Amino acid sequence: MSDAISRDEVAKVARLARLILSDTELDIYTEQLGLILEHARDMNSLDLADVIPTAHPFGVTNVVREDVVTPSLDRDTVLAMAPDAQDHRFAVPRILGEAP
Repeated sequence: MSDAISRDEVAKVARLARLILSDTELDIYTEQLGLILEHARDMNSLDLADVIPTAHPFGVTNVVREDVVTPSLDRDTVLAMAPDAQDHRFAVPRILGEAP
């Protein structure tokens, strides 16, 4: 277990976050947070002077297709198949409040 963070510090952070942790959970989280902080300390020791800062390790490209207008279903045909249509729109039962 790392000495990077104490059990009391974990308990204080938990209390500030309004978390109720058992003694067992405090022990587990103290060890886990200690390991995370130890890893962060290891990362700080790396020579990153020649590494370009990035927000993502891989090139991110837009994978969405271009918006192309294509023929769609005929409105009258689709509305003719609907259980109920009014004013060239689908009619559905009201679910909130009462009818106007």
